[in-house]
Amino acid sequence: MTLAPNKFIPFSPPLIGEEEIAEVVDTLRSDWITTGPKVQRFERDFMEFIEAPAALAVSSCTAALHLSLLALGIGPGDAVLTTAMTFCSGVHVIEQVGARPVLLDVEADTLNLDPQAIEQAIESITRALGLRVKAIMPVHLYGHPCHMAPILEIAARHGLAVIEDAAHALPARYRGKMIGGADPHTQVPVLTCFSFYATKNMTTGEGGMLVGPPALIDRARSWALHGMNHDAWKRYGKEGAWFYEIVCPGFKYNLTDLQAALGIHQLRKLSRFHARRQAIVRQYNAAFGEFEELQLPAERPEIEHAWHLYALRLNPDAFSITRNQFIAELQQQGVAASVHFIPIHMHRYYREKYGYVAQDFPVAYREYQRLVSLPLSPKLTGQQVEDVIAAVGCTIRASRRPDASPARLAATGSRYARPRQALSLHSPSIQIRRPSQSAVHPNPPSIPI
Repeated sequence: MTLAPNKFIPFSPPLIGEEEIAEVVDTLRSDWITTGPKVQRFERDFMEFIEAPAALAVSSCTAALHLSLLALGIGPGDAVLTTAMTFCSGVHVIEQVGARPVLLDVEADTLNLDPQAIEQAIESITRALGLRVKAIMPVHLYGHPCHMAPILEIAARHGLAVIEDAAHALPARYRGKMIGGADPHTQVPVLTCFSFYATKNMTTGEGGMLVGPPALIDRARSWALHGMNHDAWKRYGKEGAWFYEIVCPGFKYNLTDLQAALGIHQLRKLSRFHARRQAIVRQYNAAFGEFEELQLPAERPEIEHAWHLYALRLNPDAFSITRNQFIAELQQQGVAASVHFIPIHMHRYYREKYGYVAQDFPVAYREYQRLVSLPLSPKLTGQQVEDVIAAVGCTIRASRRPDASPARLAATGSRYARPRQALSLHSPSIQIRRPSQSAVHPNPPSIPI
C-alpha cells in the first residue's frame, strides 16, 4: 500500500476554523496586538474551564516550567526529581536555574514517573550529593495522568512542591478532577504547565499556560515580563499609568493577543476535539488489538486520557525488521510516524555531564526501543484513519518473523510474549552521580532500533 504523494497523512495537523481566523483578523484591525485584553480574556476562560485558582498565559510550556521553578525559589544547591522519559525542555529548565535534575525510571505500563522511585531518591540524594530536594516534576506522558495520589502524599511528607508538566494533558482527568484544577485537599504547592504548541490538543501556534495558587502565579507574572510590576496594557491602556518598577531580573515570556485570539476559540472547541481523538483511538485499538506483535497504549481505570499521542509498542522479537525500519516503511506508505521520546539520559549533554549509560534506567531504555507514535488529530478524516490502520497492518504482515508465533515466543522466554498486556516488570531505578564537567563518556551501545 502506497498513498499518492499529495495524500501523505501528517502526524498531528492543527484544526483551525473560521472563528479563529476572524478573531485574529479582529485583533490585527484593533489598536492592540501584543499582551492585552484578549490575553486577559483567554486566561479567565482557561481558568474557568479547568477550575484553576489562577492562570498566567505565557509563550510556551517550557516558559511555564521555568517560571514555576523561579516562583518557588529553586536554584543552586537544590534538586528536582523528574522522569527519564520525557522531552528535554523540562529537564533543561532545572539546569538553567542552577538546580540538579535527578532522573527517575518509569512505570512499565504508562511510562509515567514511578512513585516508588521518588521515595528511594529522596532518601539518597542528600546523603550522596549534599543537595536539598525541593520539588517533584511529574510528566503526564502522552496525556495519561500520573498516579498523583502517592506523589502528592510523598511531597506532603517531605515538604516538597509539585510542578506538573501537563504539555500533553489537556483535558485529562485524574480521579474525576481535571489536571490543573484546584484541589482543596492538597497540602503542598502545585503548579501545572500546559502547552499550546501547533501539534497539541489545542493550539495558539506557540504558547502555554501556568496555573496554580494566586500568590505563586503573581510571582511568576513578574518573572514572565522582565521583572516589571506592570505590563504594557497596564501602562499604555486607557486607565494605565506609565510608572513601573523592576522587582526581579525577569524574562520575556508573555503571550500576545494575536496568539490568544486563536486560543479563545480553540478552547471552546476542545471538548469536541477530544471526542474526535477518543473516537480515533477506539478505531486504532479495535484494529491493532488483533495483532499479537503490538502492545496497545495503557489507560488505567481511574483516569481520563487526553490522547495527545497514540504510542504503540512493538514486540521486537516478532519482527524481521527494526523499529526504525518499521517507521520508514510507514512513511514509504505515506503515513507520518515518530518516537516519543528519546530518554533524557541518552542525550549527549546529559551523558557527558552525569556519566549516564543507556541501562541506568532500564524500563525507559527498554520501552524506548519499541515505541512508535501514530498520527492523531481531530483533523484526520475517516479515510485517513483507515489508511493508517491499513499501513500498520501491511507493515506487520510483510515483516512478521515466520517463527514468531505467541506460543513460540512464550516457549523461548521472550519478555514480549504477551505484548498486548502491560508489562509486569516494575523496577524503579535512580542513578545518583556527581556531574563531570570534563570527562567525555562513551556513547550508549548501538541498539537495533
